[in-house]
Amino acid sequence: MMKIFTTQLTGHFNRILEQEELSIEDSARLLAQALIGEGKLYIYGYNELHSIVLEAENSSEPFLRTEALLDENGQMKELSQEDRVLLFSYRSTDSDAITLAKKLTDLGIPTVGISASIKGEDSGLEAVTDFHIDTKLRQALIPGDDGQRYGYPALMTALYVYYSLKFTLNEILSEYDEE
Repeated sequence: MMKIFTTQLTGHFNRILEQEELSIEDSARLLAQALIGEGKLYIYGYNELHSIVLEAENSSEPFLRTEALLDENGQMKELSQEDRVLLFSYRSTDSDAITLAKKLTDLGIPTVGISASIKGEDSGLEAVTDFHIDTKLRQALIPGDDGQRYGYPALMTALYVYYSLKFTLNEILSEYDEE
């Protein structure tokens, strides 16, 4: 079972790398605008994807000028036009993420959405964020003998995208510092 999961997960990461490289680069450029200027990077993660916020703030390699989008009471912090938002959700059709992204758009805050794109949906997260990165995780990875699928590593794929953005953003910022 673990070999199947590892093979599926590795293939999944490779698809993100191959198919989302341009979106990751464009998104990193948008985020760099805040960090080169006076802005902050705010992160929101739905349910267990909130772990991305903890990783960005408290890891051994914290993200520069990064904060959780919501305060301890669940209210959105006051943002400025210089700020940028990373919004992690399971699927591009998650209504809470779409509502939050629309609110950010109305405030004029540039936002990057990260979720699995659901085909046939034109009004999803992709439509209301400045950039969107598809995690491609539309279903669990391992087919079971009973016809069910198991192993939905939403946090692992979100962390993969997070680190892809972080590394790309670090490259952009280091090039900026050299000029």
